[in-house]
Amino acid sequence: MKDQNQGKAEHLFQDIGKKIDELIEDLKVAKDQAKVDYADRIEELKRNAETLKGEFKNFKETHKDRWEEAETNLEKAGQELKNAFEAIFKKTGKKA
Repeated sequence: MKDQNQGKAEHLFQDIGKKIDELIEDLKVAKDQAKVDYADRIEELKRNAETLKGEFKNFKETHKDRWEEAETNLEKAGQELKNAFEAIFKKTGKKA
């Protein structure tokens, strides 16, 4: 009886070992597929970024006069915001 139970246990451990091996193989395949999927997605994002860069460049060239005005106004607004924060922190005694 002891040998019979021992044989069942060994068979069970062999089955578990096979299933673990199958799981490892499945994970390798999934990992490889994920690499392909991510590589494809990254390439798509790169293409989209290049397209957007081109469109942005065209927009800037088409609206050059307005773009320069917008940049100047944004710089002024940024400086005013910086000055406002410095004034607030100066009053509280903390550094910005």
